Order: sequence, then C-alpha cells, then structure tokens
Amino acid sequence: MVDSLSFSSEKIGLPPGSLVHVGEVHDHEHRILMMNFNKSRLEKKTVKAIDEILPHLTPDTVTWVIVDGLKDVSVVDAIGRHFGIHGLVLEDILNTHQRPKFEEFDDYLYIVLKGIALGNHGLNVIYEQISLLVLENIVFTFKEKPDQVLDPIISRLGNGKSHLRGMGTDYLAYIIMDAVVDEYFVLQDSFDETIEAIEDELLVNPTAQTLATIQKIKRELIILRRSVSPLRELLASIQRSDSPLLDERTKRYFTDVYDHAIRIIEAIESYRDLIAGMLDIYLSSISNKMNETMKVLTVFASIFIPLTFIAGVYGMNFDYMPELKWKWSYPVLWSVFILISVLLLQFFKKKKWL
Repeated sequence: MVDSLSFSSEKIGLPPGSLVHVGEVHDHEHRILMMNFNKSRLEKKTVKAIDEILPHLTPDTVTWVIVDGLKDVSVVDAIGRHFGIHGLVLEDILNTHQRPKFEEFDDYLYIVLKGIALGNHGLNVIYEQISLLVLENIVFTFKEKPDQVLDPIISRLGNGKSHLRGMGTDYLAYIIMDAVVDEYFVLQDSFDETIEAIEDELLVNPTAQTLATIQKIKRELIILRRSVSPLRELLASIQRSDSPLLDERTKRYFTDVYDHAIRIIEAIESYRDLIAGMLDIYLSSISNKMNETMKVLTVFASIFIPLTFIAGVYGMNFDYMPELKWKWSYPVLWSVFILISVLLLQFFKKKKWL
C-alpha cells in the first residue's frame, strides 16, 4: 500500500474513498492530543491510538482531539470506523490539496481551512490544511504538522473561568476557525510593509531584484487568493445551515469570522491591483532611465557632430587649403571647437534637454 503521494493526479485509478495521504511529508513525530473538559474540570493527555480516547467520552463533557500529522493513515481510518465518518470525508482529510469548504451531514460537520503563516525568509508563505470534524460532543482537528496556531486556545482551556469551558463543540469550532483566520492578519501586515518598501524603491532606484520581488509577490497572491477566497462561501454556508450541531447563538460568532475573512479577501484584491500598477511603474521607470541615458548620449553625440565635421574637412588631403599654412590655425581651430561646444551646451540647457 502507498504511504504518501505528492500530487492528487497520482491517485488516478484508485477506488473512491481510498485512504492515502496526499501532500508534503513533514519530518516530525506524529502526535494525538486529547482534551476533555467542562466548566468544572479539564483533562489533557497525549494518546497513541484513537481507542484510548473512547473511555473518556461522556455526555457532560466536550472532547477536543488534535491530530498532528496525516502520514499515519490508520489514525484517520480508526476515527472513521469508531465515529461513522464517510469514507469520502476521510479521503478529503488525507488529501491536503483541498480548497476550503463546509460539508453538512446528519451526525457531524466537516470543515476545511487553510492555515497560512509567514516563513523565516522574506515573503515565504507557508500553507497548511486544517480539517475539522464537529460532532455532538467531540471535535477532531487534523493538522499537517505541529505549530503554535492553536496554542492560545489550549491556554484558554487551562483557565477555569474561560467562557470556552462552558460552551459546546460548535463554539469550539468557531474559536479554532477564528484563530486560523486571525493569523492571516499577520501576513497582511507583512505584505503592507513589503509593498510599501517596493513602491519607494520603484520611485528611487528600481533594479532587477525589484522586479523579482514583485513577481514573487504576484505569485504568492495568486495562491493566497485561491486559499482564502472560498472562506466567504464556507462561512455563508455555515450561517445558512440548519444543522442541530450549530446553535443559533453561535452562528452570530461565525459572522465575526466572516467579517475578518472579507477584510482579508478585499486586502488581497487590493494587493493584486497594486502589484499590477507596480509592474507598470517598474516598466515606466526602466524606460525613463533608458530615456535619460539616451538623452545624455544624444547630447554628447550632438556636440561632437559639428566638431567631427570640421575635423573631417581639415583632415582631407588637398594641397590648396590655405588655413593649413596659417601660423595660428591650430589654436584657432581649438577655439572654434570649444566655442561650439559651449554654445551647444547652453542651447541644450535653455531647451531643458539637460
């Protein structure tokens, strides 16, 4: 059996519902973190298999299971068997090339998000698929690799007075989605600073590196738009849902996430317009620099044209050229050269060509 595939196209020929991990294989230890909580208590532990979670499930508590890493297909398969998750949903969880979406079933909800973070080197954007299974008393979160996105939520659960401790799985799903979407604003701030710096550079001294940076931003914006734009449809579907797993009071909180998503989407659209304008500015700046260079070269060429003409006339080998025999012909000729150059320079300055 194939452990992992790099591209969705490699699954061609496999039957529907085949549980094969599709995506990047991250080098980290696989982890399953379980948190079982209500207003009065919190139990937190790391387990090795899904079977260890089952004894902790009770009607008066909410259980949150975070699965870090998708390469171990057996974990996802076990969740499907124990909780009645459709095989196509399990297949989508393992395929990290999904677009953000919301699917509603009788006993559970399936949500796909894209976690987006800024890498360590420039505008190196890192994408991660985050999948949620929301059941009546349990929420499964599937992540490609460990990171700090959900750490603030885990810290809030440690506070016995936290509002989160007394809410249901739908509110926990909202908190997770809100944390993921809020990370987009960090990326937005970075784009703001980078684009502003490039705009200043374009007006002062555009270089080939400037063009490379603009092209990189343009490429990242295309991928970013593909990852973020479906959030509008996803959140609108949640608000329209009649699922008993979604309380009407909780839907109001999803409206806040919807507003944040709209702000990010509008920012991405504005960045695309800015980048298109910056490409035009770059081409105009390079053209202007070339024009300035050509203007200077043309001015010098124009000055030397009459001088070359005179030098060419007196460079002819005629016998009867009286000026060649004059005693002062050489200094006079240099005086004429200098005078013509000065007059032409003054003329060019008067015309503002220099």
